[in-house]
Amino acid sequence: MTQTLQDLFKRYRRPGDLLFAVVFFLFSLFLLVNLPWQTTWVTRTGLVAQPAFWPATSIGVMVLFSGLHLLGALVSVRIPGRLAEVLYWVKSTEYALWFIGYVLIFPFVGYLPTTLILCVILTLRLGYRGWRWVGASALFGGAVVFVFKGLLGVHIPGAALYRLIENDSLRSFALTYL
Repeated sequence: MTQTLQDLFKRYRRPGDLLFAVVFFLFSLFLLVNLPWQTTWVTRTGLVAQPAFWPATSIGVMVLFSGLHLLGALVSVRIPGRLAEVLYWVKSTEYALWFIGYVLIFPFVGYLPTTLILCVILTLRLGYRGWRWVGASALFGGAVVFVFKGLLGVHIPGAALYRLIENDSLRSFALTYL
C-alpha cells in the first residue's frame, strides 16, 4: 500500500503547527537581528576562535531551519483544530506559573515548607486526592530538600520567616537545613 507525501501530511499534521512555525521563525529572526549587540568579531583571530562565530552559526542554522519549517507549514494542507491545539499549549503554561510562584515565595517562607506545599498542591491539582498520594508527594518534597541541602550541600539562602525564630540554636538549624 503506497501513500503519497500529501497523505502523510494529512495524517500526521498537527493543526497548531503553523502558529508554532511563525512564532519560532520570528523568534529566530529576533535573535539574529540582536546578535551584533550581544557578541563581537575580533581582528586577527581565526574564524572558529571568534567569540561571535558559534552563536552566529547556531542562530543562522536556526533561522534557516525555522524558515524551512514555516515554508512547509504554509504549503501543507490544513486540518481543523488549530485553535484547540493553541489553547492546549496555553494551558500548559499554568505549571510554569506555579514554579514562578514557588520561586517568588520561598525566600520568605523557606525552602522546606514551600517545597512541601508546592508538591502537595500540584498533587491535588493533578487530581490525586487520596491521603496516600498527598503523603507520597510530601515525602517526595522532603526528600528533594534533604538531597539538595543535606547530601549535595547546595547553598540556598534562609527564609525571612526563619529569622523570626527567637531561639538562636533553632534559628541557626532552620537557616542551615530547612
